[in-house]
Amino acid sequence: MARYVKSLLLALGGLAGLFVLAAAALVLFVDANAYKPRLETAASKALEMDVEVGGQLGFRFSPGLSVILNDVHIRKRGADVISAGQARLGIALSPLLRKEVRITSISAQNPRIALERDRAGDLNLRKTQTGKSAPPVLAPSKVSLVGGTFVYADPQSGAGFEAIDCDLVIHNLQIPGGAGRNLIQKLSFTADLDCGEIRSHDFTASDLQVRAEAKNGVIDLQPVTMQVFGAPGSGSIHAEFTGAVPHFSVLYALPQFPIEEFFKLLSPQKAAEGRMDFSAKLTMHGMNVKQLWQTLAGQISLRGKNLTLEGIDLDREYARFESSQNFNLVDVGAFFFVGPLGLLVTKGRDFASIFQASEGQSEIPTLVSDWTVESGVAQARDVAMATSENRFALRGGLDFVTGQFDEVTVAPLSTEGCALVEQSVRGAFEEPEVAGPSVFKALTGPVRELFPAESAK
Repeated sequence: MARYVKSLLLALGGLAGLFVLAAAALVLFVDANAYKPRLETAASKALEMDVEVGGQLGFRFSPGLSVILNDVHIRKRGADVISAGQARLGIALSPLLRKEVRITSISAQNPRIALERDRAGDLNLRKTQTGKSAPPVLAPSKVSLVGGTFVYADPQSGAGFEAIDCDLVIHNLQIPGGAGRNLIQKLSFTADLDCGEIRSHDFTASDLQVRAEAKNGVIDLQPVTMQVFGAPGSGSIHAEFTGAVPHFSVLYALPQFPIEEFFKLLSPQKAAEGRMDFSAKLTMHGMNVKQLWQTLAGQISLRGKNLTLEGIDLDREYARFESSQNFNLVDVGAFFFVGPLGLLVTKGRDFASIFQASEGQSEIPTLVSDWTVESGVAQARDVAMATSENRFALRGGLDFVTGQFDEVTVAPLSTEGCALVEQSVRGAFEEPEVAGPSVFKALTGPVRELFPAESAK
């Protein structure tokens, strides 16, 4: 998160730097449009990127003085990093008499910020040279972005997301000059962010609303609300940048989300019905994503009552097990991963085939999936579900650092709580190795392809 905050500040700083150059032209009482190529060249050199103002520069004096830039593009290696249909800079009038530029507000219409990480892990906003100029000193000011789009991509890891239709308003922004590496520790602001939709490769959320406050190296995002799987979720993020390594605390709850909405991300055909509660209380620290995963700790819980699993009668299939050896316990265990946790484990692969030749249904009065997380590994604490006639339990761990199953075992239990037969899965989330005490064949049901590797032994 530290990098994302710094990247947004760099983006805003890039726009501000361009605005300051335009304002300097006004101070010298020259025709800004006549000197626009010179301004673009100076801004390009300062930012180490190609700066172009495709439209006209203009001025307004109501209220106060504003410098208007139309069709702004800041590019690196030929690709837009920052662009805006129109940007406006508010400037205090009295300091101009002393040939000083004092920025009172920054606004942009339909801005687009596209961040991309290269093989070395550096963002495309990173400067290659050591600049001598300090970031502009902003008086208590207002920054507003209307109808914006924020894109992040890391081709090497495959991570990325896009936030669209975003409105950001920052109040009382103070960026001390000469802060350098300690900039974020001295940053101060309050902000409101609204985004219509956030999309990643296998996840979509909508109606994101965030209230943020930063002071003395501490940033609080509270509340953070958004629609996930057709249900409203809420939480908070507390970030501390006061030490050498940033620390984060995350709370999130998604009560009563319909599991059928989760499966809609994978197939239009109905796979399950019912509502579940998801919650997470996590802490982490580090300078990059890898370090954050390695230090992840806390609790994760997924619970549901009166659920219906379409396409398979678990009790009937298990009753046939002794004679047919045709029951895959790992497929049953996969149902414990439904919901936000399941996206991390299953990677959403091969769900299109799970609805073929399915029949019957299973009533699940209770499902409990509670996990304890330490050093990036989630250990099953209480993971079990009951059908009308049987109980199934799961034990083992999920290593999110390496993306591996850590000796995960699924077993039906006797009335005394003893395992009657068990089956295990290990290896990578994307290519798990399924083992068992006998010959198993995958069920044709709505959890069959949660583990895409060949399960027949």
